[in-house]
Amino acid sequence: MFTPRYVKHGKLLLRHGRKFLHYKRDILAESELADLQAHIDKLHASLKTGDKAAIEQASEQLDHLLASKTPMTWEVHWRENCEVILVAIIVAIGIRSYFLQPFKIPTGSMQPTLNGIIGYPSSYRNEHEIPVDKKDRYEKRGDGWYLKGYSEGAKPNLLRQIGEYFVLGRNYIDVVSKEDDRIVQIVPKKFFFFFTFSRIICERQTFLVYAAPDTLRADFHVVSGSTYRRGDIIARGAIDTGDQVFVDKFSYNFVKPHNGDVFVFRTDHIFGIGVDPETGAPFFIKRLAGLPNDVLRIDPPLLYINGKLGTGLGFRRVMSAKLPYGGYTQGHDYLARPEDSYAVPEHRYFALGDNSRNSFDSRYWGPVPEENLVGRGLFVYWPFNRHWGIIR
Repeated sequence: MFTPRYVKHGKLLLRHGRKFLHYKRDILAESELADLQAHIDKLHASLKTGDKAAIEQASEQLDHLLASKTPMTWEVHWRENCEVILVAIIVAIGIRSYFLQPFKIPTGSMQPTLNGIIGYPSSYRNEHEIPVDKKDRYEKRGDGWYLKGYSEGAKPNLLRQIGEYFVLGRNYIDVVSKEDDRIVQIVPKKFFFFFTFSRIICERQTFLVYAAPDTLRADFHVVSGSTYRRGDIIARGAIDTGDQVFVDKFSYNFVKPHNGDVFVFRTDHIFGIGVDPETGAPFFIKRLAGLPNDVLRIDPPLLYINGKLGTGLGFRRVMSAKLPYGGYTQGHDYLARPEDSYAVPEHRYFALGDNSRNSFDSRYWGPVPEENLVGRGLFVYWPFNRHWGIIR
């Protein structure tokens, strides 16, 4: 820490010179080897005396000599850059495969613990039309309820839009029909395997919208067959991206999953879950509610595990049924009545969404096979909303 900079530089150059001499000993001429050794010895002697002027002079002479022996060419720069990029890619793939993998939450099955993609139409005529979990984003103005940040249908200025996108993952859409027309088809379109757009194909016009088809249908009621007059709004408002999370793929190799974990799993070989022909079986993220041999029962809004109420912050929040949580609800094929119980088989896990009323989970298709487990949801790294941080 207190060593002078010229001494540090001299010692570093001395190590480099000795290494170079060792590597090139079999290809350099005897005179070149002797000259190089003489410069190395001179720098070494200067460092022993501690004379600043002598160290700087010897360092400069050795540096000049080494540079003359190793001329830099454009091929060297390209090779070094390619090596750095290749190493970075290998390290990134290794981390993603064995330690941490990023995932995007696409649906609202874990809301409000984790946000899926949420659409906010620019306005509603009446307050009762606004979903309960979205009311805090609207305000009464004139004869309607408008999305905060909109002024009578006009979206925020460009600077604010850019800031909200990078900080909150929010983007704005504004699709207005230019003709009297009818929607024929809505086709998903992916860019760079990450950004999902929708191509709204009408009989006379086509629109490319930065929103998934499911979001357009669920939040903006844009569906095939809908008709519009010229100037009608097809979709206008804001869309908040789903939470981006890091999943810990390492710890489940050494520590068994625990009830209450927010975990990610593959849906391969789970009957009742569709498979996308392009991307394969989807990944789901839910809360782990039942370990092998656990006996579960749901008596709304409560979840019983082995005859006792579920413990832990995650279960308590859902069972409180205090908005925006709504409590646990009955299932379909599993836990369909308050008196029904279900014993989780060996090497299987029972998954429940925190947004129980709108979660397609183990109550419909059964337990998750052990081999499908990917890892534990660890950290929300983007956007920087109230969910940013450790997942609980």
